[in-house]
Amino acid sequence: MPKRGYHHGNLRQALVEAALGLIEEKGPTGFTLSQAAKQAGVTPAAVYRHFAGREDLIAEVARQGYEIFADVIQYAYDTGQPSALAAFEATGRAYLAFARKYPGHYIAMFESGISSNRTPGLAAAASRARSVLEKAAEDLSRHIPPERRPPPSMFSAHIWAMSHGVVELYARGPGAQSPFPPEDLLESGIGIYLRGLGLIPPDA
Repeated sequence: MPKRGYHHGNLRQALVEAALGLIEEKGPTGFTLSQAAKQAGVTPAAVYRHFAGREDLIAEVARQGYEIFADVIQYAYDTGQPSALAAFEATGRAYLAFARKYPGHYIAMFESGISSNRTPGLAAAASRARSVLEKAAEDLSRHIPPERRPPPSMFSAHIWAMSHGVVELYARGPGAQSPFPPEDLLESGIGIYLRGLGLIPPDA
């Protein structure tokens, strides 16, 4: 691929796309900015017009990932009606779907060691994603008496942690093996949690 240097039409996004491929292939710490530049077809010096270092490039990959993630779970929630319960369960399935479809973004977001507060844009995107889950939890927990109602942020954090665990153990990579489909594991786990809160009757 010929070097295009400063005349690259959209160098910043080209570097993000290059980083995505390298993250999936080598992991978030397994490549250099020079390798990302080579993948994008530009000189290493051109990279520094947009990113101060590899961590800043990964942070941008993570920011874009959180934006996609928020859109995915928002869509799942909006179309998962007619009940708050059905919509909430749909957001869990969307988490698994996102991790499978966007592995490079997922790794940058959750496995790179980059803080979600590294840049204002990344912090805002991560906050938006969390707010979708918190809204889903808030809508569902309205059925719980106030004295027994967990804060929406805690409720959504529990489900996020459960979803993340299923993804990490059973839904990513060729070595991920389970006697049950990841979707079934997550659905049953969410069911147990919601029964404990009294949101699903014991015989449901």
